Amino acid sequence: MSLYFCLIIFQKGKKLSDYVEFLRQVPIFSELDEASLTKVANSGIFKSYKKDSVILSEEDAGNALFVIAEGKVKVVRSDSGEKEVILAVLNEPDFFGEMALLDGLNRSANVIAMEDSKLFIIQRNEFLDLLRKFPDVSIELLKELATRLRASSMKIKALSLKDAEGKVATVLLQLADDFGKIKKGVVEIEELPSLNELANMAGTSRETISKTLLSFAKKGLVELEGSNLRIIDFAKFQEMFR
Repeated sequence: MSLYFCLIIFQKGKKLSDYVEFLRQVPIFSELDEASLTKVANSGIFKSYKKDSVILSEEDAGNALFVIAEGKVKVVRSDSGEKEVILAVLNEPDFFGEMALLDGLNRSANVIAMEDSKLFIIQRNEFLDLLRKFPDVSIELLKELATRLRASSMKIKALSLKDAEGKVATVLLQLADDFGKIKKGVVEIEELPSLNELANMAGTSRETISKTLLSFAKKGLVELEGSNLRIIDFAKFQEMFR
């Protein structure tokens, strides 16, 4: 499939330069110059996924890197009883699928679209070639992997040692870091995941999430408005629960 055709099905009227600018926002490509970004744009294709579509399945072969151009996805693990644990929620310009690309093993988790999403996909051979040609991509990838490993370690520690209130707060801090908008010390998280999804992120129940959010609101720590949540004093909230 040609790049030209892929751009047309991605979004009519877009130019190659628009996708170069999009790639410039992706952490692992941010240090590349215009010519190099154009080569990256020419190395992949764009694909659309409907809400609730399975983008990757656990145990699939790791043959591509995915970059989120639009939308939001969740990285999940499921047990034999289909109980879901959400490992991460990602949106533009996050990427995923890099672990299986590097070690050549199968995928370690499922990735599901939380809303209609559009992804830029680079096949394994193309991506490994990019790493060889552009050392800056390798360096930025290592930085991102280190950041994710550090965040995962902190989350595991928090969810294993803290009480229910601490677990919920840890998830809110993660969402604030990933998606929050800060203004005068107040962080707003728009379109908060559902209670079930928050429970799956915190390793607790839907009822505990609901009860804890109401408790935080009564204490004046957060404000709830529809699907939006505001952490009133973000620095104080961090000090209390980090």
